[in-house]
Amino acid sequence: MNLFERYLTLWVALCIVVGITLGHFIPAPFHLLGSAELFSVNIPVAVLVWLMIIPMLLKIDFGAMHQVKEHWRGIGVTLFINWAVKPFSMALLGWIFIGVAFRPYLPADQVESYIAGLILLAAAPCTAMVFVWSNLCDGEPHFTLSQVALNDVIMVFAFAPIVALLLGLSSIVVPWETLLLSVVLYIVVPVIFSQLWRKNLLAGGGQEKLQTVLHKLGPVSLVALLTTLVLLFGFQGEQIIAKPVIIALLAVPILIQVYFTSGLAYLLSRKFGVAHCVAAPSALIGASNFFELAVAVAIGLFGFQSGAALATVVGVLIEVPVMLSVVKIVNTTKGWYEAGEAVSKN
Repeated sequence: MNLFERYLTLWVALCIVVGITLGHFIPAPFHLLGSAELFSVNIPVAVLVWLMIIPMLLKIDFGAMHQVKEHWRGIGVTLFINWAVKPFSMALLGWIFIGVAFRPYLPADQVESYIAGLILLAAAPCTAMVFVWSNLCDGEPHFTLSQVALNDVIMVFAFAPIVALLLGLSSIVVPWETLLLSVVLYIVVPVIFSQLWRKNLLAGGGQEKLQTVLHKLGPVSLVALLTTLVLLFGFQGEQIIAKPVIIALLAVPILIQVYFTSGLAYLLSRKFGVAHCVAAPSALIGASNFFELAVAVAIGLFGFQSGAALATVVGVLIEVPVMLSVVKIVNTTKGWYEAGEAVSKN
């Protein structure tokens, strides 16, 4: 790892501070960038996501996608966490912390709305950012792509019923424009672009040229990640300064949820003898959230100024630093994991 990569946690912390500071003292540019949306999908952030994930997608050889069937246990673990555990564990954590433990410190008329926002956040698995986390832990790229695509398909059918069940609402209005546009922007477009670029590079110079380009693109991905952090925290700089206690309290169940779901996915993968290169992205996919969809639904159901909208935004704010800590954990424990994996296979 080079100097920049070795101290990535420090750069993340600095970007958070810079984003909050700039967003508070000079909010106008962030308001302008934040308003550049199409069906609740922020276009500047989408461009930065492309810069982050295209280098990862460039590594994928679609001719080897058939190998994914070898990782069926990893896929099973991730689906179990995403759809049978995560929404329900968040509903429980929301009730324990926001509904009971922290209730005296929160606006009484927003408590139920905060819990609804947390549930919306947990009911939608992450899409694009998973490629970044998978890359940082040397995850199997074919598994990551196939798992994300499978989650997108399931989300179309399962998101509304699960949310309706947990929120006790008779019907949920899913912003299909946001869902479909996000899938197109974060999956379809970058996959097509990266595969056409990969084909061109291999035709013009073979694997050597491809590796040269990938090496040059490495810093671009990390710079885009850090720039995204500045933007996300800048968008909410005023909110963070104005409501620090509420944001800190809402962050508690989200943090517990991330470490619980990622840890459970990681341990189940080890129990079933799943390779670390699959278990690591499985843990990360199980813990991260599709925050664009969650924010859009929260605003549509409860309003822009609602507690639900704020709760989903808190999920956005802590997504990157918290997921980087999960990456650190799965990378650090690789030796321990593989020792147990070998035992499971015997």
